[in-house]
Amino acid sequence: MSIFIAQTTHLLLGQGGGLPFNPIPLLLIAALFYFMMIRPEQQKQRLRRESLAGIKKNDRVITVGGVYGLVTNVQKDANEVTIKVDEATNTKLRVTLGSIDKILTDESNEEKSGTKS
Repeated sequence: MSIFIAQTTHLLLGQGGGLPFNPIPLLLIAALFYFMMIRPEQQKQRLRRESLAGIKKNDRVITVGGVYGLVTNVQKDANEVTIKVDEATNTKLRVTLGSIDKILTDESNEEKSGTKS
C-alpha cells in the first residue's frame, strides 16, 4: 500500500501543469541587456543630437572620416555644414550634419572653464 501511495504522490506532484520553463532568468537577462547595452547607447545618441543642434560658425570639428576643420557655414534646413580644412589654400568641404563626429570647440571651452574653477 505504501508503494502505491508513493507512486501516486510522485505522479501528482510531477504533473503540476506549470510552465515548461522558468521565464524569470530570461527576463533578468533581457533587463540586464537593456540597462548595459541599449540605454547607454540611447543616451550617447541623445547627447550627440543635442551637440549637433548647437553647432555654429567658427566651431572646430572633426568628421567621421577624421578630417579636422573650422565651420564656416551651417544650413540646418539642408542638413549641411561647410568646413574649412586648409587655411593656406582656403580649401572647404561641404558635409552632412551627421558626418560631424565631434565639436572640438565645446570640449576646449569646458576644459578651460574647469581648470579656472
